[in-house]
Amino acid sequence: IERLEHKSRRPDVLVDETLIEAFYDARIGADVVDLASFEVWRKEAEKTEPKLLHLSRDQLMRHEAEGITTERFPASLNVLGQKLRLLYLHEPGAADDGVTLVVPLAMLNQIPANRCEWLVPGLLEEKVGALLKTVPQKHRHRLQPVADSAAAFMARFEAGDFDTDETLMQALQRFVEERVQLKLPLESFRAENLRAHCFMNFRVIDEHGRVLGQSRSLAELRARYRDQVEARFRAARIEAPPQVREAPGAAPAQAAPARGDVANEVSAMAGLTAWTFGTLPELLEIKVAGREVIGFPALHDDGDSVSLRPFDTPEEAQRVHRRGLARLFALTLKDQVRAIERLPGLRELALQYMPFGTDAELKTRLVEATLMRTCLLDPLPADAAAFERRCAEARPRVTLIAQEFMRLAGELVAGNAALQKRLAGLRTFPEAVADIQAQIGALLPKDFLVAFPWERLAQFPRYLKAAAVRIDKLRNNPARDQQAVKEWAELARQWERESQTRRRAGVLDPQLEEFRWLLEELRVGLFAQELKTPMPVSVKRLQKIWDSRPR
Repeated sequence: IERLEHKSRRPDVLVDETLIEAFYDARIGADVVDLASFEVWRKEAEKTEPKLLHLSRDQLMRHEAEGITTERFPASLNVLGQKLRLLYLHEPGAADDGVTLVVPLAMLNQIPANRCEWLVPGLLEEKVGALLKTVPQKHRHRLQPVADSAAAFMARFEAGDFDTDETLMQALQRFVEERVQLKLPLESFRAENLRAHCFMNFRVIDEHGRVLGQSRSLAELRARYRDQVEARFRAARIEAPPQVREAPGAAPAQAAPARGDVANEVSAMAGLTAWTFGTLPELLEIKVAGREVIGFPALHDDGDSVSLRPFDTPEEAQRVHRRGLARLFALTLKDQVRAIERLPGLRELALQYMPFGTDAELKTRLVEATLMRTCLLDPLPADAAAFERRCAEARPRVTLIAQEFMRLAGELVAGNAALQKRLAGLRTFPEAVADIQAQIGALLPKDFLVAFPWERLAQFPRYLKAAAVRIDKLRNNPARDQQAVKEWAELARQWERESQTRRRAGVLDPQLEEFRWLLEELRVGLFAQELKTPMPVSVKRLQKIWDSRPR
């Protein structure tokens, strides 16, 4: 019953000690004056009524405890098939006040951050009400009484209208917009004003159950224990056969080997220089620090070979896998790779490329970019047959594609050099220079050849030319430039805030990535309209796209 008090955050579920004392006082005989007389009385009384002094659950609870059910206050949270414990404490000011999720270290990066924002159903309504109270008064008056609005939200939640894979704030934003018939910025909700128990507490434990640390910031814990998690997955042993995924368009996969055979086969998959490991598994059941968890497999680039390794998140596995797969293609297409490294004009390009890396780094990135465009097309090969088909399709195209990358790289490094020279002479316009440098820095990081797909890179010369046109116009009308920067920056800040929120939650949003390039096109429209854009762009149009995007 005390645990129920912690769950419901009410101290009045258990009856008080006065009532408990009255219960015993009414039953114990008047001749009982000490322990000895009590024992004599008790033995006699219990012969006819064995449970005379037993208090029932109902006698100890007040009626207000109704509704504290397992559904509203679950004992665990299911994460990738694992039931992780949920603990409840009602002690305002305590580090673990509220609900705590006990997280094994190996699963730290697998915890669904968005889902945890929703807490548990029994605590969600209070959190929703608290968030609604932070909405600015000009909108909040339409939500009054707030308790009714929170109850309406909960009714839709219980009806399954919301997807807990998205953030609670986004669902609440849509709910409020529908209720007040107005657009409401996400920052209207001031989560920082909420009490600590309105956020999930995460307690990280090691393989022995010892507490390593706890925090209400999942991102902070992930950063703190990143190296330890990586180390445990590097040392992981595979204890069960993987679930096998069929390659799209391929014939059905053959039956998986016996349990022990798969474990031995996959655990030995290192030093690979060809696709000799059958169908790539979709998931791996692995043992990390003595605990069976799900791992996401990826080919890891080991330099002169690849290995099949488990990773703790599909995003990390995908990132590593593309590099590893590129290495396996490079090993298989070694003649074509050597031809890239001997292309005429490469030495001259390396001299221009010096601000971005060495001659060896240029060759490495040129090879990788070429293989990404010729071999790493979706869907990625998932078995030996699909891999060989992709190699056969790529062989006649590799040299031609590499030459296209060389031409584009030469154009970009030359354009960058010209811009840097001109920017050095604009000391009287420091704000414009800083903005253009930030733009160039985002477009041309050291690894720009492999950081962006070809379709994006092909637009970069136009973006650099637009920056040059902007410089041409700057001296004649600096006020117009300042106004254009102000309009662009207002949109860019909204995008940046949302992008940071998604990155912290470990969520990839293709629509945000698409909007990032609309912002780049908007620069062309604002500063060099004569260069044209592939689609109509304006501040008003992009703001409308931003406001109407699915959230």
